[in-house]
Amino acid sequence: MPDDSERLLALVADCLREGSTMAIVGHGSKVRYGAPDGEVRLSTSEHSGIVDYRPEELVVTALAGTSLADLTSELAEQGQILPFDPPRYGGVGTLGGAVASGLSGPARPWRGSVRDAVLGVEIVNGRGQRLRFGGSVMKNVAGYDVSRLMTGAWGTLGVILSASVRLLPAPESEETFCRACSAAEAGELNRRWARAPLPITGTCHVGGVLHVRLSGSAMGVASARDEMGLRETGDPDIWAAARDHGHAFFETDGTVTRLTLPRGCRFDDESALIEWAGCQAWLHGEPEDLPDGTQATVLMPGERTQRRPAADAATAKYTARIKDAFDPHGIFNPGMNG
Repeated sequence: MPDDSERLLALVADCLREGSTMAIVGHGSKVRYGAPDGEVRLSTSEHSGIVDYRPEELVVTALAGTSLADLTSELAEQGQILPFDPPRYGGVGTLGGAVASGLSGPARPWRGSVRDAVLGVEIVNGRGQRLRFGGSVMKNVAGYDVSRLMTGAWGTLGVILSASVRLLPAPESEETFCRACSAAEAGELNRRWARAPLPITGTCHVGGVLHVRLSGSAMGVASARDEMGLRETGDPDIWAAARDHGHAFFETDGTVTRLTLPRGCRFDDESALIEWAGCQAWLHGEPEDLPDGTQATVLMPGERTQRRPAADAATAKYTARIKDAFDPHGIFNPGMNG
C-alpha cells in the first residue's frame, strides 16, 4: 500500500514556506467542474490503497488516491457496495475526489449522499497540520460534522489523506425497466411511487423514456414491478451512462447545467435528462429562470463553474469563517467553489 502522506505533508509545508498556492488533483476526472489555479500541483494518485476493511461492520477506510474501480472491485468480492455510487468520468476517479466533490450517483435519494456515508477523514490543513476527524465506526460521533465539511468542499479546506465510509450489502436482485412517457407523466409517476415503500434505486427520464431501477430481494423486485405496472425490460447500462456522462445527452462541447430541485417540484422539460425521482436535472445551455428552491451549477467549457443563486450574506459569512479556520493563508485550490 503506497502511503504517500509524508510527501504530501512536505509539499504543503513547502507551499506555506514559499507563499505558494496549491492545486489538489486525484485522477483529474472532474475538470469540467473547474480546475484550480494553484501554482504547485499536488497529486494524490500515488497515495492509494485500502487501510482497513471490516466487511462485518460495513465500513472501509482507504487512502485518498485509491481508485474507485479498485475499491468497488474489492467491495464486490465481499458482496458490498458504496451507497453513494460516485461518478467515474472517463472511467476514472478516486475516493478522495468523490468525497471532495460530494457528487453522488443514481441512487442518491434512496441510499443517501456522499456526506451521509462519510464517517471520518484524515486531512492536512492550511497550517500544515495532520488532523483526524470522526472515526471508522458508525457509533463514533466525535468530529462527525467536521468530517462532513470536507464533503463537497472541492479541496478548499485541506488535502484529504484518507476517508472512512459506511457501506451497504449488494442487493440480491436488481432489474431495470423502461416506459415511454412524457416528462410530465414521469413526474406524476415519481410522485405517486414516492408515497409507497417501493425498492426503487434509480429513475431517469430522457428522450421520452422513463427508466426505473428496482433493487432488493428477487421476490420484492418482482412484486414491485407488478405493482408499478412495469412491463418492458430496460438497459441496465443507462445508470453508469448517466452517472459518468457517457450518455449521448452529454455529447456536447457547449454549456451544460445541473439543477438540484426540491422534492416534489414539477419540472417537465422534455429536452432535459431528469434523475433522482425529479430532484436532479441536466440541461443544455444556461436557463434564464429557475424554479423556486432550485440550485443550478453551470458547467461552461474553459470557464469557471457558476452557481446560481449565489450564497446569501449569512451563508457567505460562515463559509468564509470556516475557510479561514482550515486554510488561513488561502493556499488550497484557489478559484474553486467549496
